[in-house]
Amino acid sequence: MDISVVVPLFNEDESLPELTAWIDKVMVENNFSYEIVLIDDGSTDQSWEVIETLRLQNPAIKGIKFRRNYGKSAALNVGFEATQGDVVITMDADLQDSPDEIPELYRRIKEEKLDLISGWKKKRYDPITKTVPTKLFNAATRKMSGIELNDFNCGLKAYRSDVVKTIEVYGEMHRYIPVIAKWAGFNKISEQVVEHRARKYGTTKFGFSRFINGFLDLLSIFFVGKFGKRPMHFFGSLGVLSFFIGIIMSLYVIIEKQVLIWKGLAYRDVTQQPLFYLSLVAIVVGSQMFLAGFIAELLSRNAPERNQYLIEKELK
Repeated sequence: MDISVVVPLFNEDESLPELTAWIDKVMVENNFSYEIVLIDDGSTDQSWEVIETLRLQNPAIKGIKFRRNYGKSAALNVGFEATQGDVVITMDADLQDSPDEIPELYRRIKEEKLDLISGWKKKRYDPITKTVPTKLFNAATRKMSGIELNDFNCGLKAYRSDVVKTIEVYGEMHRYIPVIAKWAGFNKISEQVVEHRARKYGTTKFGFSRFINGFLDLLSIFFVGKFGKRPMHFFGSLGVLSFFIGIIMSLYVIIEKQVLIWKGLAYRDVTQQPLFYLSLVAIVVGSQMFLAGFIAELLSRNAPERNQYLIEKELK
């Protein structure tokens, strides 16, 4: 099979018939063998009934329904598991992504041997409450990941099948799939300017809570990707640094008192100096961080996936 189109959705019953008909038209015109995987993320409208009807009309349409709303990341993860195509295309169900972009995305994945292509909605029709946080996230993600993409969160993306079968998406991590793919060893990541259409049906599902969750998930991805298999390098280094800073400060306070006594000058007790208590805090915090790193290292070494590596090719 050439292409799998994965569409996560939540309360999009109005747009589904038009979207699936548009995708089918593009596939037929380009002689692609394809499937459309629709993941109903706990919709409360008639989305699932619409999917059942569309399935009867087009056998290429597959449907997965969640019992409740789990979020876009969970929907994508389940959709990725269900795909069978050589190239996987993801798009939103609100008709803001154009299926006409699919042939070029497919061509580039195949001809340029790319792992992932992320869409770039250069001209957007979203409200400022969505575009401003998106720009901040994109700038922060570029800085932390080293991936030069302008729009990490664009729903329209194309992947080699190997990519979606390897990575795991959870929480709000769908915003940072290119970062997850890079940590997994898929470095051939590119970008393509795509059309962004004004919303035709329904309302946006974007809320302020996603701004906070997205930032926390970015920190999680950065930490797990960099120190997931060697947590002692992170916690241990900070712990040792904090511990020795505390030791140096405490020694300074003690030596200063002894020098003043030797010179016959007035002095304060060690316990009357703020620096002494700061040094104690630094020593305690350093010890705790070192122990945290030690425990995390033990857990990491006993994890079942501790020696799981991604092998791309092998000759025997």
